[in-house]
Amino acid sequence: MDSSLKPFAAKVRLAVFDVDGVLTDGKLFFGEQGEALKCFHTLDGHGLKMLQQAGIKTAIITGRRSTFVEKRASDLGVDFLYQGREDKINALNELLETERFSMDEIAYLGDDLPDLPVIRRVGFGCAVINAHPFVRQHAQAVTDNHGGLGAAREFCDFILEAQGKLEPMLAEYL
Repeated sequence: MDSSLKPFAAKVRLAVFDVDGVLTDGKLFFGEQGEALKCFHTLDGHGLKMLQQAGIKTAIITGRRSTFVEKRASDLGVDFLYQGREDKINALNELLETERFSMDEIAYLGDDLPDLPVIRRVGFGCAVINAHPFVRQHAQAVTDNHGGLGAAREFCDFILEAQGKLEPMLAEYL
């Protein structure tokens, strides 16, 4: 991502993620019982955990409902989960009714048209590289990685780097 965007990422106190096409590659596999199976990338999950360790809250707003998403969010300790919400800006506004964040303190990573109102409204609105072209056109930043294949981790790392928190966190592993 363009380093000129670091001032926007430096203000982030809440990072919000879509699921299908962002935390997954967007493919849906259906089981025998009709359940939609999803595949999550561990790199992305660790990125969310690093944000939380740095004091940044995390949220998921997704248009579908899934027990798999609920489990993944729980396993990662995601602070706020909104499922079955096609109108994502309304879901974000509901979150803001109870939590004290200004729009410029919020980052969002999405991939499709329902994400666009949030991407355009928050302080750091981003799209994955395989997002719909219209969404990429209106996002502040576009990841180099595809959704479900490290894009969320790239987004998390960029926020942490902009806040001067990434290098100290990485140094802990040396």
